[in-house]
Amino acid sequence: MEDTDGPSSLPHVDSEVAALRTVVLHRPGPELERLTPRNADRLLFDGIPWVERAQTEHDAFADLLRAEGVRVLLLADVLRESLADPGAREAGIADAVDERTLGRELAGAVRGELSDLDDAALASALIGGRTFAELAVTGHSLVRAMAGPHDFAVDPLPNLMFTRDSSVRVGPRVVASSMGMPARRREASLVALAQRHHPELGAVAPTAPRDPSAVEGGDVLLLAPGVLAIGVGERTSPAGAESFARAMFADDLAHTVLVVPIAQRRATMHLDTVATMVDVDTMVIYPGVLDRLEAWTVRPDGPSGLHITGPEPFRPAAARAMGIDELRAVDTGLESVAAEREQWDDGNNTLAVAPGRVVAYERNVTTNARLADAGIEVLTIAGFELGSGRGGPRCLSCPWERAPLG
Repeated sequence: MEDTDGPSSLPHVDSEVAALRTVVLHRPGPELERLTPRNADRLLFDGIPWVERAQTEHDAFADLLRAEGVRVLLLADVLRESLADPGAREAGIADAVDERTLGRELAGAVRGELSDLDDAALASALIGGRTFAELAVTGHSLVRAMAGPHDFAVDPLPNLMFTRDSSVRVGPRVVASSMGMPARRREASLVALAQRHHPELGAVAPTAPRDPSAVEGGDVLLLAPGVLAIGVGERTSPAGAESFARAMFADDLAHTVLVVPIAQRRATMHLDTVATMVDVDTMVIYPGVLDRLEAWTVRPDGPSGLHITGPEPFRPAAARAMGIDELRAVDTGLESVAAEREQWDDGNNTLAVAPGRVVAYERNVTTNARLADAGIEVLTIAGFELGSGRGGPRCLSCPWERAPLG
């Protein structure tokens, strides 16, 4: 790792497309085995994934990134190493055990049992959850008496593999997301804990939004150094976008934030489900929104004010903020049925490993062909099981360091 004596030497992420150096992934594990037809909808999955196949697909994704010269950090390892810090252990356990659900006495017993685990076992429990059958706690508790053996005393985090959503890297800082869905709210705090207490990742200072309004990483695109786009829809609220913008301006991490309304529905849960950057001046965009995306342009106005203009068409507003003549759009074809199918299958959710070089799911053949025709090199991976939670290569990755744009 680079010397971290000053902010300029810290790992930076200033764009979506500069050469990727380090990335944080989470290899799916036993937490996916917790999914059943009874709880999948609550835990935000459209199907029950085949866990071994999901792991095989994820391993291939990680291997592809390593072959591209990217250093891959696995979140479970990061968390385990962070739990060597007693403060991290205490905070992780406290956050995982919900006294409102379990009651004070049972919650205390569960916390005590988790405290006896070693770092690796505790990391597994915080990610994969614990059922009552897996805990030794008994005692005179109505909650325990009425619970089924497979009910959760500690909820699992099956969406943790979508590491883009739970934290956002901007410049030399990291921002913990405020998750919009109850099933995902503990993810952000666990990831923040893992980052903050890690001997290496902890060198990156956090930036805190001004309030806890919902904002998720899948809605935040780094269009260019100092220019961010934030989608407002199912997962990120207008208040969350404003809070995020204020935090960026206060820490001099951005000079312009474009707030982009998107449909509040499952198919378009985040901005990166309809558009991602594939080159310094090019996006891949779902044709269903190509001509309808609008943006409110937000800039700082004095010490604490905001200057807000708009709405206006997104691409001209973005190009002006980025200082380029045009933000090119590669759409996924004119045939509406194929375009809609591939948007649902994360065709617009690509991860750039370098300008003009992206990772995409192999099944989105029309989208990938359109990208290739536009001069974008596409590296493909399987995503049959990884995509069951509605996320593509961008969703599955949290870039921790990118090279500066040349």
